[in-house]
Amino acid sequence: MNNFLKLKNISKNFNNEKKIKVLKNLSYDFSKGKMYALMGPSGSGKSTLLNLISLVDKPTLGSIKFHDDLVNFTNNKKNDIFRAKNIGIVYQQNNLLPDFTALENVYLANLSISNDKDSAIKKTKDLLRKLGLSNRLNHFPSQLSGGECQRVAIARAIINDPEIILADEPTGSLDLNTAKEIFELLNNQKKPNRLIIFATHNRFFANKADCLLEMIDGSVKTINV
Repeated sequence: MNNFLKLKNISKNFNNEKKIKVLKNLSYDFSKGKMYALMGPSGSGKSTLLNLISLVDKPTLGSIKFHDDLVNFTNNKKNDIFRAKNIGIVYQQNNLLPDFTALENVYLANLSISNDKDSAIKKTKDLLRKLGLSNRLNHFPSQLSGGECQRVAIARAIINDPEIILADEPTGSLDLNTAKEIFELLNNQKKPNRLIIFATHNRFFANKADCLLEMIDGSVKTINV
């Protein structure tokens, strides 16, 4: 589906001691079936843009549409439900719950849209096995390597079969070989009905995306398509 996600005239300001304009009149249409890389220096607005798309934050000005449906940023409950069902998020530092096992970190995400705990556990075990973590189901994040933690984080992001996967520097804290493995795992999640957007400083990985976007002066510029 073309133009699945539409951003129109998006601006985002942060008011600290003085107003900081991070995003400025940004417009862009994202299509399903593609992986987009988002590049730019620190502070250019990559994470801010991902937070807006994930509905974790709201724009100062502008609109966001999914399937041509306008997001109402005052309806937090509806947006929370939409996020749980349709958006998977992978963070650089994985953001796993430290007091929960790999299995629990993932199946709890599935329980956000289902009340069937047994089904959620079975689905999670099957997924973690596919991701090479069959021997790590009952390990806590502190007992896992950085690469294993990111595999769990990716499992958590895709357990609900989301339409959108957002990844903010998913390989940033990993050594090169592990980073390549994690990127390929993320790349393998592409589907015709799914959109993937990842922020990165790494040109090697960015060049492997279907479309490379660069954050420039609060907006985005297409480098390739």
